[in-house]
Amino acid sequence: MKDITAILINYTNPNFLHRAINSLNTIRTRLKSIIVLKEKKSIVDHTYNWIEKIEFIAIKEHDLRKTINQIINQIESTYIFFLQNTEYVSPTLKVHSLNLPQTKEVMETIDHNNIHQPVLIRTLFLKKQPFFPIPFKEALLPSWLSNINSSYRYVEKNIVKQARNDSSKNQIVKNEFIQKYQKDTETNNPSLAVVIANYNMEKYIETAITSCLLQNEKPEQILIIDDGSTDSSYEKIQKWNDKREVNIFHQENKGKAQALNHILPNITSDFILELDADDWLDPDAISTIKKYLIHLDQDISVLYGNLRKWKQLTNRDVLYKRIAKGMPVIKRKDLLNYHFPLGPRIYRSSTLKQVGGFPVIDFENGHLYEDVSVLNRLINCSRIEYKDFTVYNVRDHSESITKNNLSKWKDFIKTL
Repeated sequence: MKDITAILINYTNPNFLHRAINSLNTIRTRLKSIIVLKEKKSIVDHTYNWIEKIEFIAIKEHDLRKTINQIINQIESTYIFFLQNTEYVSPTLKVHSLNLPQTKEVMETIDHNNIHQPVLIRTLFLKKQPFFPIPFKEALLPSWLSNINSSYRYVEKNIVKQARNDSSKNQIVKNEFIQKYQKDTETNNPSLAVVIANYNMEKYIETAITSCLLQNEKPEQILIIDDGSTDSSYEKIQKWNDKREVNIFHQENKGKAQALNHILPNITSDFILELDADDWLDPDAISTIKKYLIHLDQDISVLYGNLRKWKQLTNRDVLYKRIAKGMPVIKRKDLLNYHFPLGPRIYRSSTLKQVGGFPVIDFENGHLYEDVSVLNRLINCSRIEYKDFTVYNVRDHSESITKNNLSKWKDFIKTL
């Protein structure tokens, strides 16, 4: 019975792809078709006469998640079998082993980087649980698996092999990030809210949102406000408005400071983590931050750490650049000489509300440097504290508001 559709993704080397396709011959008695997703449609140098149907499909707009979700909705086979990167089917695999127990929906395997990957999924289940927006393509399968209840999952070893391990610094950092999806942690109080103010970040806002939802410990609140966007980002945000995990707000374009002040009265959590709409969090960000908040002195109004920086590439992928280490800020002079941005910024809610929230200044009608303005206000009445942790990812891209206004920094400093 031909009840499996194989989907191959993220193959950049044609030889590894050829090997992966041929390895599927091991399960040909069950194989209904093969679908290969590629960055662009290209000429195939090999023929595969042993399989009745093989398709090479170009990824639309470099969006792997969107393309694969659309394809899955058209698949009629019982199972979907995934291979990626340099993987191929183990020569010792017995075709009858590709069966899930009646109560299970996903067969997973563990690669040599100790990353859990779904390899066989019931198609009907996958149609109900589509893939999330993710920061880079290698995270697509592990991030999805992390959101599946363990009662539906079944581990099977020796299903696939890997031809080669990418040892580049970029891939090593990505693997370290992906491994965090598998952490199972839980801390107690204090409570933590994540706030996102969005303006025209249609390309990136959903990745920011799902990075909050795919936490191994969920934040108590996720509040998102759209500051009068003129692109399609507000429509994308509204899809996540379930009133339980995510609450959405909207206002006419007034700048980030007023946008954050708009949602401040709705925050009931002890602390507030500010996430920019074009950035994203590590999967263990909430649990890591809470471990520091538990021991935070009462006179500290802001906790901050390090930033992991990435270069946005034209094909929707990102390239790791470096860790921007934070520095202690003791006095106002330290703050004004800081190599911004300072982050991630976790505010004590009560203190932020006591000082009136984010200052709305005359400079650029309050549309720039709201982070420096509020820190300048807080450091006059409280302390801010640096700790050496890295859970926040900054995206370097051409649409960045801060990047496009660097020339105005000196003029802004004069207004403080």
